[in-house]
Amino acid sequence: MCFVGVSALALAVAGKAIAQDAELPPLVVEGNKPKPKKKAAAKKSSASTAVAAQTQAPAASSSDKRAEAVEASDVPYTVPAGVSVIGSGEIDTFGQTRVDNVLRATPGTFTRESSSNPGIAVNIRGFEGQGRVNMMIDGVRQNFRFNGHEAAGFAYVDPQLLAGIEIQRGAVSTVGGAGALAGTANFRTLDVEDVLKPGKTEGALTSLSWGSNGVGWAEMGAAAMRSGGVSIVGALSHHDESDYENGDGQTVPYTGEDLWSGLVKLHFDVGPDERLSFQAMRYNNDFVANSYDQTLTSELYKMSYALSPTDNPLVDLRANVSINNVRMKYASYYDPTAAASDYEQGAGRIIEDHGIGADITNTSRFLLGSVAVTSNYGFEYYYDDIETTNGGVNPTGTSDLASGFTQTKFSYGMFDLIGGLRYQRFTLDGETYLYSMNPWGKPAGYYQIDETESSWDPKVTLAAQVLPWLQPYVTYSESMRPPTASETLMAGVHPYSSSFNLRFLPNPFLVPESQKGWEFGFNVFKDGVINPNDKLRLKADYYMQDVENYMGVCSGPSGFDMSVYAYVATAYFCNTPGTSKLQGVEIEGDYDTGFAFTKVAYTYTHSEIPQQADIGADTYTPDHVLALTGGLRFLDEKLVVGMRGTFVSKAERADGSYTESYALADLFGSYQVYDGLELGVTVENLFDKAYTPALATVPTGYTGIDIGRGRTFLLTTRAQF
Repeated sequence: MCFVGVSALALAVAGKAIAQDAELPPLVVEGNKPKPKKKAAAKKSSASTAVAAQTQAPAASSSDKRAEAVEASDVPYTVPAGVSVIGSGEIDTFGQTRVDNVLRATPGTFTRESSSNPGIAVNIRGFEGQGRVNMMIDGVRQNFRFNGHEAAGFAYVDPQLLAGIEIQRGAVSTVGGAGALAGTANFRTLDVEDVLKPGKTEGALTSLSWGSNGVGWAEMGAAAMRSGGVSIVGALSHHDESDYENGDGQTVPYTGEDLWSGLVKLHFDVGPDERLSFQAMRYNNDFVANSYDQTLTSELYKMSYALSPTDNPLVDLRANVSINNVRMKYASYYDPTAAASDYEQGAGRIIEDHGIGADITNTSRFLLGSVAVTSNYGFEYYYDDIETTNGGVNPTGTSDLASGFTQTKFSYGMFDLIGGLRYQRFTLDGETYLYSMNPWGKPAGYYQIDETESSWDPKVTLAAQVLPWLQPYVTYSESMRPPTASETLMAGVHPYSSSFNLRFLPNPFLVPESQKGWEFGFNVFKDGVINPNDKLRLKADYYMQDVENYMGVCSGPSGFDMSVYAYVATAYFCNTPGTSKLQGVEIEGDYDTGFAFTKVAYTYTHSEIPQQADIGADTYTPDHVLALTGGLRFLDEKLVVGMRGTFVSKAERADGSYTESYALADLFGSYQVYDGLELGVTVENLFDKAYTPALATVPTGYTGIDIGRGRTFLLTTRAQF
């Protein structure tokens, strides 16, 4: 819980994950723990070596040398792009009740927060839902979606099994970026190096926590061992939570869950430079959302291969094959205050997404005269088979996305020129039903839809290390998001009453969304600012984007339908004419002087993209979000105490009104009893503020109360042995 790092909530990803994105070098570091400086320094070399091993070139560029020389937690401050990394310590401290809390305190990043649904819906630069942000677990795409008054896309992962989160904002021209309009979010789970102490061949990691205000007990246990070239890790987690109260003492209904999850990872070092890995993970959660008892099951299987010959800089190969199956099942209608009605038709509903993915990438490093070249290139493919039983407006269909990509960095002196190009091709196939009352004048009946779309998307960045501590950069990029099965094939009726219904229509004429944008930013990386032992890290950028063919919601024909003796309205997904503009500012900074630390994260967003509250939810993020974290270290830095303040401005709704702004305070502390045992405490919403989070989905039928969690005490014991 409160294991805040020596670098003030260090932004590191723990474990020996092999990063697959050339824009964000692999980040390897032990967790974010409040340890003395001398112990952190001991780990610096191993982390830096892991990063350097992935960025090494025959003649390293200025940014390569910087990446080799810094701790892994500092690597985002050397990358000329909008990237951030959330470490395990920050998740344990602020993300125990919801991972949304740490994502919302990250620049340019927000979430669509459902008080009832425990899924995570990442919003980047005002974009969310339907794959606009590619959410991944250990690099495996999470494409589960459903239509409703929700985010239209969730990733389901247990916070207790998380080791870090990697965020990339803007177009991504390397692996993982296919079909994503606004960026990627990768949730990395525990691995062998997260469990084993340095130098140990076997060990365990346990966490036991308790929280007030409905949180209850949460338990996690993991064990790992390494023998020769074989290593294995396994983990099991459980959390049973009840409904919580808001700041006014009112119970917010349907906010509990009963979560079980576990994972197994197995690695074979078949040679000194070669590794074969297998992974299996299962997530099972029971909760109440959208008026129904629901059971959500997610199963993930992955096989990976890595080859990195130390004597051949032209080969740094990564290959992955994955299967991800997500199944949501509705039980009986739950709301005890409502009479039995048409809502009962949802009982027994099943929505399943069977996903298959594969990717292969290679990185080659060589010299062209005095120019150092690092080229990353590869191919990725994803296939989704969506099946529904009594699916309501949720369709059945298949889609696939194939993409080839390349990104090459040319380094000369203080300059880095990074050019990327992606080709992607998308297909969608399925059957849908079209009502006679439709805007295209088509006869009613079943239609077979078979769509294919493709695009070429370039990206170019120019960066310069103008001073040893200052790196400005400018980026131009393009990206594309194809229409999903949920948007193209949607059909059905929203139940209201016997005299009125709302019909949802498919739209086979949708065309892909596309964006063109600029980003201007800089990195500051300086040690010894005021005294020899302090450090300053700062990232800032300004971006502006033009979005064409944004898919919103249109109203179709309406009128009295004699066949059903009811007034009928229609709605469907449609492309918004003209250009939707966005712009924003993102600032992330970290100052640490050993006995004290502070961290700032600020986001300004101005968006003109249309709202879609009729199908989905409001998507405007607040104009301003500011998170300030500060703390002190005592007793040879074994004791850490601090506070975080979060300030959220108003946010526009679909009807033109605005949500209320709010400010929250969280108190945290941790104490390292001895090496391997840490105690932590967090007080969330210290002043018991009554509020409703921006971009929040309230429980069905309960719009009259604030749904933000009230004051909550969290206690954790974490042991590694």
